Amino acid sequence: MGEFRDFIFRHIVKLDKWISKNNWKGYDPFDGLNAKVLNWLTFDNHYLRIILQQSIRRFPVNLRPLVGIKKETGSKGMGFCALGYLKLYQTTSERDYIEKIKFCLEWLKNNYSKGYSGCCWGNHFSYESRGGTIPLNVPTIVWTSLIANAFLDAFEALGENSYFDIARSACNFIINDIGQHHDSYGNLCFMYTPQNKNVPSLDGCIHNANVLGAWLLARIYKHTKEEKFFSLAKRAVGFTAKYQTPDGGWYYGVTNKYRWIDSFHTAYVLESLYGYIKATEDDSYEENLIRGFHYFKSAFFIEDGTPKYYNNKTYPIDIQCASQGIQTLVKLREFDDFSLEIAKKLAKWTICNMQSPKGYFYFRKYPMIISKTPMFHWGQATMLSALGHLLQNI
Repeated sequence: MGEFRDFIFRHIVKLDKWISKNNWKGYDPFDGLNAKVLNWLTFDNHYLRIILQQSIRRFPVNLRPLVGIKKETGSKGMGFCALGYLKLYQTTSERDYIEKIKFCLEWLKNNYSKGYSGCCWGNHFSYESRGGTIPLNVPTIVWTSLIANAFLDAFEALGENSYFDIARSACNFIINDIGQHHDSYGNLCFMYTPQNKNVPSLDGCIHNANVLGAWLLARIYKHTKEEKFFSLAKRAVGFTAKYQTPDGGWYYGVTNKYRWIDSFHTAYVLESLYGYIKATEDDSYEENLIRGFHYFKSAFFIEDGTPKYYNNKTYPIDIQCASQGIQTLVKLREFDDFSLEIAKKLAKWTICNMQSPKGYFYFRKYPMIISKTPMFHWGQATMLSALGHLLQNI
């Protein structure tokens, strides 16, 4: 093992030890409404609930133990952990990683949201945003697609048919329970949650959510050749491709209230376009992908490896931008000879500046202070996956 690979692997081991020691539990940036001590003060008012949620999220010192918020296991975190362990197993052949893959996926099998057309997953907390309320355990297309993709990766690598059945089942959720906004060009946009099903307006069109759903449908199509999956995926990708900005990026959503461009949501769009093309061999949107990837590399990383949150400002430096940045740079490396070098520089910067001596990664870095709260999916699970991808390809 080369010097840099050895460096990366040592820090993966430190991270994995922390995750295992904490029994796959941690906090989440948006778990503020689990604050039993303070929640009653919101009087169930949407805007007061946003204030509570965002105050706990943004406060640089972790208030959660003081207000009754416990460390918990989250579905998206378990999906990313499973993916990270899969990459580590494929790289090292260590059997311990097989057991951890099975553990994470078994947890997800037992903790999906009930009452829908297929397997799907949501949050272990209620969430308030400018787009509205997502109650506890209501599934989202983002969580469901990312987790189902982890099941599909495990199926393709390990040959366990039950993993494919879970991923295929998630497509039923997307097709039957998620609303679709249709435009005049024959394209469609998948909504974020089942709550939008009966009123799928343009206001609910979020690009990363739309194409993540398309990516999963395309991957299942590759295995089953169900034409409806390909048709829906192509129309969804066509919708988001149409909204690409002239310089290559995507706003978070279509309407004005979502008019910002950030790193990790852009990365989700790019990975989804890439996954769609690889699964279907439809290269209609390859130019969008390549232009978007060049924009991603130029807009979100400083020369020394520092990851930026937004296209127009650096702070807060967020661990999710670092982790998703590493993973996307690795996965799309065929489009740029220097992509892996950027990923290596980003990984080294993140380990040196945002990993605790205890093994976990800090949440955020501000100009004068670091928020060291140990988030589970947002930082630990995503970094395990990112560094696993990097280790496999250096």
